[in-house]
Amino acid sequence: MSGKNDEFADFRERMNQRILEQDNQVVKRFFSLDSQTYRDGALDVKTKEMLGLVASMVLRCDDCIRYHVNQAHAAGVTRDEFFEVFQVGLVVGGSIVIPHLRRAVDALDELEQGGAES
Repeated sequence: MSGKNDEFADFRERMNQRILEQDNQVVKRFFSLDSQTYRDGALDVKTKEMLGLVASMVLRCDDCIRYHVNQAHAAGVTRDEFFEVFQVGLVVGGSIVIPHLRRAVDALDELEQGGAES
């Protein structure tokens, strides 16, 4: 079963490889910084992914939202925790976040129904 999460993960991986093939140290360093930021530290991965999801909702980045929903789900975020995260994003970002909340719930629903987690 191939859903939107699978398609997104495949596209993201393919394009990241294409981007990183280029001899551009700034881009490579930024990608590395992003990866390092979401590793376990004083805050665990689960917490960092929830923070990333709130920021993505407030910034209204649908690709970022789908990515962080997938990562947070893989890190063990429960449906109840997701909806508290969504609540924070909605309160901080306001009603303009509602369309992005819909997409986040769609991604979560797909994961819970057996879609991809990457």
